[in-house]
Amino acid sequence: MSTDEEPTFTVKLLQLLLLSTYWGMQIWCFLLISVQAFVMNNHLNRHTYGFIQSHLVPFYLHLGSACAFFNLTIYAVYHPSDMLDDREAFQIFIFFVSVTVAAVNAQWFGQMTSEIMADMHLIEQACGLGQDIGLSSNREAYAKLRETDIKYRHLSNRLWLYRLLSSFCNLCCIGCNFYSLCYMAENLVTL
Repeated sequence: MSTDEEPTFTVKLLQLLLLSTYWGMQIWCFLLISVQAFVMNNHLNRHTYGFIQSHLVPFYLHLGSACAFFNLTIYAVYHPSDMLDDREAFQIFIFFVSVTVAAVNAQWFGQMTSEIMADMHLIEQACGLGQDIGLSSNREAYAKLRETDIKYRHLSNRLWLYRLLSSFCNLCCIGCNFYSLCYMAENLVTL
């Protein structure tokens, strides 16, 4: 259902709102993570902090995935494949990469991280851990648990890996959205 007519003001505004909403969420979450982690780690116990993260992060990932999907859809509808120049084709590719990476992050890495963290919390609770406030307050007990419990060590390593992969996905989406914002700014007729 692609069309070769000019998008209406409402469609242009919707695409700009979706792209800027996703970009704003990404920058806010990426920059705020360090401040948020510092404040929450110093005021909440480890399991409460993990519980909050396990609900906020999937919401952010799914909302970002939806924004990326609708950006691709709107752009593709108003840029038929038989009429694309190289830059427009690359813009569709960038939107497609953003949708794919955001969806993988939301459906796989984010979900697995939450599940692994929940499993780790169960093991920690069985050992009397998790109610301490601050990451460094009982670091030795967690290190000892990693040394003595093979399952916990395995979960800890997997959690680290999925968090790393999720961070790479976030950086990829930030790069895609930055390119898309630059592309939009370059194609503005007037400011």
